[in-house]
Amino acid sequence: MSGSQITAITELDRSHYKTKVYSGGHFIYADEPEDIGGTDEGMPPGALLLASLGSCTAITIRMYADRKNFNLDAIKIDLAICKEEEMNMETRITRKIDLVGDLTDDQRQRLMVIADKCPIHKILSNPIKIETS
Repeated sequence: MSGSQITAITELDRSHYKTKVYSGGHFIYADEPEDIGGTDEGMPPGALLLASLGSCTAITIRMYADRKNFNLDAIKIDLAICKEEEMNMETRITRKIDLVGDLTDDQRQRLMVIADKCPIHKILSNPIKIETS
């Protein structure tokens, strides 16, 4: 993530849950599945949260591996978030990282440590205060 402030704008009209999301000149849709009234034309918000963590983790690992000239061919990250009814005292996200390439055990261990250095991981691991106006 760059040092500049990250912003996003979301817009929802009378479309049932299909939400337009804008950030930095880019555009995506968020939505809900049809079985709860959405159009299923975009990822649900929880999946977007996981996508943020997964992509940030992969990018952070890739940057480090490239800088160190590690022979890392690919990164696959599987993520899941606990069910909403389980989010009473703690929200649990599971993250499984698969590193593909000719890496030593030390390199693999180092990359797993680096995974926790991604900015989104840091954001989600600290208390979050949301100020609404």
